[in-house]
Amino acid sequence: MADLDEEKILIKIDQLEGYLSELEEVLPETYEDYKTIEKRRSTERLLQLAIEAVIDTCNLVVSGLDLGLPSEENDLFDKLAEEGIISEDTKNILYEMRGFRNILVHEYATVDNGLVFEAAQENIWDFRKFTAEIKDGLKS
Repeated sequence: MADLDEEKILIKIDQLEGYLSELEEVLPETYEDYKTIEKRRSTERLLQLAIEAVIDTCNLVVSGLDLGLPSEENDLFDKLAEEGIISEDTKNILYEMRGFRNILVHEYATVDNGLVFEAAQENIWDFRKFTAEIKDGLKS
């Protein structure tokens, strides 16, 4: 990954890690406490920002490696997996993240508060796995 603007990528990853830290701060331990509008909205927004930081990072890597113009966001993930930068498992997780972000942003479907709470509590490690794979790719 020598032709990449590593600094921009690391800045974006740092931004992502900041969103995750904020999310861990605001996310209550119980679903009952999560139901307040402030907790729900801040959780939703931080998840959205974190997912967008992931997509931005993917864009930077694909562009920096000159892997071609993606036709859509999922194509970014495909290109990174084909190059071995992210695993197939992570690629599939990113597909899900993108869909989840679209629900949050565009309200394609009614937002299921229980699902958002569960995702925020249980899927933080998916973001961390992604950043670890990208950082490993930068080293090689």
